[in-house]
Amino acid sequence: MKVISAVVVCVILLAGCSAEPHNPAVDQEDWAQMFDGKTLNGWTPKIRGYAYGDNFAETFSVKDGSIHVSYDGYDTFNERFGHLFYVNPYSFYKMAVEYRFLGEQAPDGPGWAYRNSGIMIHSPPGETMLIDQDFPISIEVQLLGGNGTEERSNSNLCTPGTNVVMDGELVTQHCVQSSSKTYHGDDWVRAEIVVLGDSLISHLLDGEVVLSYTHPQVGGGSVNQYDPEMKIDGQPLADGYISLQSESHPIEFRKVEILNLRGCTNPDAINFKSYYVASDPAACVFQ
Repeated sequence: MKVISAVVVCVILLAGCSAEPHNPAVDQEDWAQMFDGKTLNGWTPKIRGYAYGDNFAETFSVKDGSIHVSYDGYDTFNERFGHLFYVNPYSFYKMAVEYRFLGEQAPDGPGWAYRNSGIMIHSPPGETMLIDQDFPISIEVQLLGGNGTEERSNSNLCTPGTNVVMDGELVTQHCVQSSSKTYHGDDWVRAEIVVLGDSLISHLLDGEVVLSYTHPQVGGGSVNQYDPEMKIDGQPLADGYISLQSESHPIEFRKVEILNLRGCTNPDAINFKSYYVASDPAACVFQ
């Protein structure tokens, strides 16, 4: 694990691992905003029981500069799990969301879904989900809030239709707890993820790594009513789509941003960045 640890330090701190001096411009992080603060442009909902693109009861909306996930138009939740898919797939990146839970859980929402949401990564396109499929086959960075008294770790791992490797062993249990503290109340929380293709994924809270694992791959259960052609067990998950989850408790996201870690690694190019960890020679631009 020494090699992995070195990679984690280099990528997460994004300070570069070279002893050579850098032009400050090549170290400047080019975060891209996935949410424009005004619309759901670039995002498409898939809610269980409804077609891809059908935003049933305005489950996902924009209010006061935030993406709101709410259930005002629901009579009961009725296991209508939803996911809001971003338009572009990614492979090597760092992503961050700022979120908070609000209000009361929807009627008949599952007990485990109290103050529960998630960021789904390495997913197939949202349009491949069947009408009654509950979750995308993906890796879930589970976002959780406390109830004010009991301890509850945050930024856990859950694996609908997937498995990962930890300490050299294949992990087949559905959820793995992180080492984080409990986040009670309605304060904004910044959660980050570092994703290195199909090699390493790390979850961060308050800038600290709370969980890491390797070799995400298709396999396992905890996903229903899926297209069997989309679930090839053992297939490595090197890239995929990102979605924000709707699991019956209202939540809002005021920031969703991404830092691509794949790009031009040629120092002679004008768009070279020192923090890229995956090379894309076709992206290089020269004067």
